[in-house]
Amino acid sequence: MSSYKEINWKSIFSIPSLMYTFLGISFAIIALKGFMIPNHFLDGGVTGISILLHEIFHINISYLLAALNIPFLYIGYKKIGTTFTIQAFMAIMIMAIGMNFVNIPTVTHDKILIAIFGGFLIGLGVGFVIKGGGVIDGLEIIAEYTNKKFGFTTSEIILFINTLIFLTAAFYFGLEAAMYSILTYFTATKTADYVVDGFEEYTALTIVSRDYELVKSIIVNDFNKAISVYKGERGYLPGSFDVKYECDIVMTIVTRLEIHRIKEAISEADPAAFFMYKVLRR
Repeated sequence: MSSYKEINWKSIFSIPSLMYTFLGISFAIIALKGFMIPNHFLDGGVTGISILLHEIFHINISYLLAALNIPFLYIGYKKIGTTFTIQAFMAIMIMAIGMNFVNIPTVTHDKILIAIFGGFLIGLGVGFVIKGGGVIDGLEIIAEYTNKKFGFTTSEIILFINTLIFLTAAFYFGLEAAMYSILTYFTATKTADYVVDGFEEYTALTIVSRDYELVKSIIVNDFNKAISVYKGERGYLPGSFDVKYECDIVMTIVTRLEIHRIKEAISEADPAAFFMYKVLRR
């Protein structure tokens, strides 16, 4: 059992996490180099800022992706944990290197196709990397932090930052390019939400486990999350309906950046633990 500030190397280098991360990065690179950058289309967040600065000042986008995400990685380390920060750092650095060395030919110059398929592919990339336990855009991290510090919702923070990005795009590239970029971002956002099983801002995670005291300790002491406890029973299985046990049913509220690590830690302690999710919409 480890605290959220300690490093879980098993989680970082697990086969599913690495597969999701590399698959997500691959989709993101195809979207950026094959669709968006050659046609001056933007995404939201740090990726959008990087493309914008690349177009205006002709700075290598790989350097921008790496440098602009560093402050957010530090915030992630302070507010989320070391394991997450390492996974996010690895994903961002691999993506930056891939953007520098992988050559993807321009797929199309049709604006509708770019907005739809470019947004779809970048959304797949973001979603798969989140499923792998990391991020490739620091805006996910700063939104969670600012939400707690200043009281704005995550949606309000993301909307404000991306509005500035798209207004700047309209000034430099024209209103039409900015409007298509908004369509690209909308497609990407909806795709990413779908990939991570429809997670919005917060998810109610309910756990039924025979080792419920250990589950409580993991969530509260290791991940610094509050819990609610319901008294219940488990058992009543087909073929053994009369077999039942009293247990505590544990519920906690998590963000989509936390759910992967909490579920993994609990599953390691009790592989038979049962998880239920409920998306909380604002």
